[in-house]
Amino acid sequence: MSAAPEFSLVVTLADAAHGRDIAVEADAGARARIAGRLGLIALDHFALTASLRAVAGGFAATGEIRAKVVQACAATALPVPAGIAERFDLRFLRDVDAPVGEDEEIEIGRDELDLLPLEGDRADLGEAAVQTLSLALDPFPRHRDADRILGEKGVLSEEAAGPFAALAKLRGKPGG
Repeated sequence: MSAAPEFSLVVTLADAAHGRDIAVEADAGARARIAGRLGLIALDHFALTASLRAVAGGFAATGEIRAKVVQACAATALPVPAGIAERFDLRFLRDVDAPVGEDEEIEIGRDELDLLPLEGDRADLGEAAVQTLSLALDPFPRHRDADRILGEKGVLSEEAAGPFAALAKLRGKPGG
């Protein structure tokens, strides 16, 4: 059994049948749960705006997530605040996992739509928004003072060390 989503917003085919606009913000509890899941120091703001419309086999959700995050610096663990605004264009479809025949071509538009499966007649747009946020995060956040702090601790950057610095350190060591 899977855990409950941190930020659930279930939408149905009926919601999209005549078009629907959605604007929601995550409360403090949901933000704390999302931050924990994504390994963030903090998630100070998380909002989702979307327009739903029916498409063949399901519905489309286009919109944007906006977030204020604090990540840990990859080099120093110091807090790195960032603002994120990420657009999305999702299709929730009944047969998204259907096998494709050898003769069939799959064409993806320039925007490379994300295709997600419907569960019956519904999908969790909130979970899709959290996944969109996770993909928008900087995978290697750097604090603006990281190089200075590392330098003070004797850690040289790759540029400062040069390609042969590690070899030079080995010269003169026994067995080296």
